[in-house]
Amino acid sequence: MTAIPVLKVTGQTLPDVWERSVIACWEEGAAIRTEYDKEGDPPSRDCTMIMVVQEPWAEPRIHRAFPAGLDDLEVYRQEVVLGVHDHWIDPEAGKWAYTYSERLFKYRAEGRAIDQIAQVVDKLAATPHTRRAQAVTWKVWLDPGIDDPPCLQRIWFRILDDTLICNVHMRSNDAYKAAFMNIFAFTDLQRIVAEQVSAKLGREIKPGQYVHMADSYHIYGSYFDEFERFLKTVRERTFEERTWDSEFAEPFFEEGRRRLEREKERGE
Repeated sequence: MTAIPVLKVTGQTLPDVWERSVIACWEEGAAIRTEYDKEGDPPSRDCTMIMVVQEPWAEPRIHRAFPAGLDDLEVYRQEVVLGVHDHWIDPEAGKWAYTYSERLFKYRAEGRAIDQIAQVVDKLAATPHTRRAQAVTWKVWLDPGIDDPPCLQRIWFRILDDTLICNVHMRSNDAYKAAFMNIFAFTDLQRIVAEQVSAKLGREIKPGQYVHMADSYHIYGSYFDEFERFLKTVRERTFEERTWDSEFAEPFFEEGRRRLEREKERGE
């Protein structure tokens, strides 16, 4: 039977689960062509992936091998949860067609901007066990025809024993070059929702289990050589040598915040 492998990785921390998910995709994923392949690129490794992070805020939180800087990670987090680059949206000028922040906090439909996260918070505060606390990104009248439609499709929340569960569904996810940064930002959104629901209820709601589901979780053939270096790092270094805790990362996060301030001063 021809099928895309469906893989599941469960663990305590974000860097552990991400690392094992990428390796699982590499070892067990199917070889499939993509719409982005250039001549000579080998097929991608591709699977459907379910990642369960039992304690997404447990340390260490950061994998050293995600392919970007720690300042970039902070900038991306703010893009998602604070909308610091929403002003870059201008598809008519050939710029961004959307941001995740814009779709989650200012979803434009029926002539108005809908704050879906505020709706989620209100729904959870009114009925913590509701199954209706979700935010979506897809616009059926627009996204099938744009060049880079949203990978994130839906975020779903539910409270169990004063713990906020978060499930995220992606239609497509670059396992090596995007997934870690995605999850880092989405778990921060989970934290923010938990804090806002706590304020409404007058008791602490803690962020708990995070589940990340990707229909196409892939490693592109175009960067297989780079990915081999990641595998070498995993083979040769201990888990402690492959990760950082948040305290170590904070000075680099501060540099990311300064970058954003400089952008703002320059009007970028």
